[in-house]
Amino acid sequence: MDTPICDFVNKYIDSDFSRFHMPGHKGKEFIGCERQDITEIDGADVLSHADGIIKKSQENATKLFGSGASFYSTEGSSQCIKTMLAAVFMDYKIRQEQKSFESTISSTKPFVLAARNVHKSMIDALALLDLSVEFMYPKDADSICVSMVTPDDVKSELEKKQKPMAVYITSPDYLGNTADIEGISKVCEECDIPLIVDNAHGAYQAFLDEKKYGTVHPIQSGAAICCDSAHKTLPVLTGGAYIHVSEKYRERLAPHIASYMTIFGSTSPSYLIMQSLDMCNRYLDGKFRAELADCIKRIEKTKAVLAENNVSLMETEPLKIVIDTAAAGMEGDELADELRKYKIECEYADKYFVVLMITPQNDEKDFERLEKWASDTKEFRNKKGKLVPKKLVLSRAERVIGIREAVFSPYKKVRVSDACGRICASQTIACPPAIPIAVCGERIDENMIEIFKEYAIEYINVVDKKYI
Repeated sequence: MDTPICDFVNKYIDSDFSRFHMPGHKGKEFIGCERQDITEIDGADVLSHADGIIKKSQENATKLFGSGASFYSTEGSSQCIKTMLAAVFMDYKIRQEQKSFESTISSTKPFVLAARNVHKSMIDALALLDLSVEFMYPKDADSICVSMVTPDDVKSELEKKQKPMAVYITSPDYLGNTADIEGISKVCEECDIPLIVDNAHGAYQAFLDEKKYGTVHPIQSGAAICCDSAHKTLPVLTGGAYIHVSEKYRERLAPHIASYMTIFGSTSPSYLIMQSLDMCNRYLDGKFRAELADCIKRIEKTKAVLAENNVSLMETEPLKIVIDTAAAGMEGDELADELRKYKIECEYADKYFVVLMITPQNDEKDFERLEKWASDTKEFRNKKGKLVPKKLVLSRAERVIGIREAVFSPYKKVRVSDACGRICASQTIACPPAIPIAVCGERIDENMIEIFKEYAIEYINVVDKKYI
């Protein structure tokens, strides 16, 4: 597969032009990548209205992922999430004006129906677009990261009189749980409501062995639109991400994507990141499927070794190892520190879980270190009793004012212990996992305060009482 962006940049480097343009380093090396770092010079195309080399590269990604249209982001899935919601909102307003749509749309303020474990950027998007949200809460969960709703849960909500403008799901979640996107998408299709999926952790899913896993990538499973953080599971620089629009929704949503990406992002997108996405296309088109399959086999082997050494593991999507640290009598942060002694840095740790994210770029040494840790510390774990984890579950909260009003209201920073009964203003969260414990505009209750304390969050912004 060709790499039009990389080819252009390399040709420009070889041309030895004098750089009387941004960036200020002029291609001279400071950290080593400056020669490849350019801006929108003649022939380089423009991401916000691509019609040259960037368009060609995005078309390559479209073919690889089997989407109706794919777009690059250089500011991660956070930019993509805002853009997706804006594009769906525009589609909603256009369709609302059509007579054929009047009978299916409520006259109430537009809202999104979402599983509760949304990323903070989704709440930011609602604030910027002045939209509201109705949450679906999990029936059985023990972490704020988990909110696996079922097709029946969604169907029950959509049978209510007031219909959402869209359904929003996060899958896979931070602990590796994957929702039934295919089932949920069928429910949404029956109601003619688009399904938006935050698939930040699942870019690789489009390249899994379908005989073993089926079609699990959201676009393959019926979602209208989704985002993938390429940098999370593919060899792409941090910030590289995609928006994928399904073939069915291409004409309705794709025309809005590029302009909204510009609204929510920089007018100077990184050409280093775009080159990374461009080069990744060649890798995905070549040996990635085989390397992904080999990597998953190696992960399964390591999981077996960990289990033999009494390391309690959670069921997860293929590229994660999630350790249940409570079963080992340890808090996650303590276990993460122990792993660092073996030169292992985890993706995420909280009181009860440690998350390890793996890709084909992890080498044999990485797996051997993890297995050695498990073997060396087995007896220590056997001597410790299990911790009884608290269920840190987000429950339905009282909404006092709208999200946008809360975000842009004057606020005060108060101790969490003094916040009960106050209204959450701008978000105070742990990142990762960047899941809001209290959503802007909600009244802070005792359950929220307990979860804040569990995540060692000492202060929170609350709406100043004078302005309510």
